[in-house]
Amino acid sequence: MTRSQGWIDVSVVLRNGLPHWPDNDPVRIERIQDLDRGDEATVSTLTIGAHTGTHMDAPLHFIKSGKGLDELPLDATIGPAQVVEIRDPTVITVQELREQRVEPRGRVLFKTRNSHRRWPDQDFFPDFVYLSTEAARWLIEQGVRTVGVDYLSVGGFQKNGPEVHRVLLGAGVWIIEGLDLSAVEPGPYDLICLPLKVAASDGAPARAVLRRRESSELTTR
Repeated sequence: MTRSQGWIDVSVVLRNGLPHWPDNDPVRIERIQDLDRGDEATVSTLTIGAHTGTHMDAPLHFIKSGKGLDELPLDATIGPAQVVEIRDPTVITVQELREQRVEPRGRVLFKTRNSHRRWPDQDFFPDFVYLSTEAARWLIEQGVRTVGVDYLSVGGFQKNGPEVHRVLLGAGVWIIEGLDLSAVEPGPYDLICLPLKVAASDGAPARAVLRRRESSELTTR
């Protein structure tokens, strides 16, 4: 994780061996030309699934005829955000969200046990902390427009994965997955997260950065 002038990079580094969803292709980065081999330039090829590493999900991922990420409104992922630390070691629940005073109408990023496990340096683990479907519906009721999580899926492995995606994406909530929040304290931040602009994309890799806000007031500007 890198920092520059107050900005914290919360994206994972794309590399060979990065953990990935079991039925997705692994990351493959290959140097096809290399200055060290006497080539005129260094050139690499990248093979990566759209839902690997730090990435965003588009409605099209689970909603037939849904929007692609090329239709993402920029203010959905640029602006004030709240990092909420989840203590439950299994699931993000409505009860804990109420206790944590999740701000309405905003962008919410969840730091869970996944971050403490330093997940980018581990093999895929199926027991990651995920968002319950009831909590997803509660967030929609609060008017939350963007949800970010610190693992490869907002929904559980072989649990509520498709269902919670459909609930959020069907309500127009944008999803950021695969964040590295290990060095981020809970509180108010400015967020910038931009996915690759791929035509009609169901998902795409993204770069996400945070900067601590002096004010705790969150607005949807």
